[in-house]
Amino acid sequence: MSGNAFHLVSWLILRRPDGAVLLGRRAAGASYGAGLWGLPGGHVEDTETLAQAAAREAYEEVGVTVDAHTLRPLGMARYVDGETRGADFFFLANDWQGHPEAVSECSEVAWFDPSALPPGALPWLAATLAHQLGGGDWLSETLA
Repeated sequence: MSGNAFHLVSWLILRRPDGAVLLGRRAAGASYGAGLWGLPGGHVEDTETLAQAAAREAYEEVGVTVDAHTLRPLGMARYVDGETRGADFFFLANDWQGHPEAVSECSEVAWFDPSALPPGALPWLAATLAHQLGGGDWLSETLA
């Protein structure tokens, strides 16, 4: 790997009963995907589980509280893209406490049908949601 960092990231899919998922537009100062719509998520700290990281990121980015123990793991995606490599873990939450709002790294939040994402969504988001919510294999890999 020649000294390149490996990114361990947890993402949370918050889904309403009608199937809509919550996305946040990442603020201009966000460390990743500034200005684009995406799931709440981010790097996993050494002192937390993957599910705890997803729950923490949801609170920090969209202001909702979820119990990490109730999150359903959906799958993971390993990627190598030039100098960037990592593993993304996806969790599903069907219930939470609080009203979603833009907090910290988000400038706005909104609900979207996973098959009709807004312009300006992260480039990988549509395919990832289709895969993760569609019951596909638990593992996907993209090697550039």
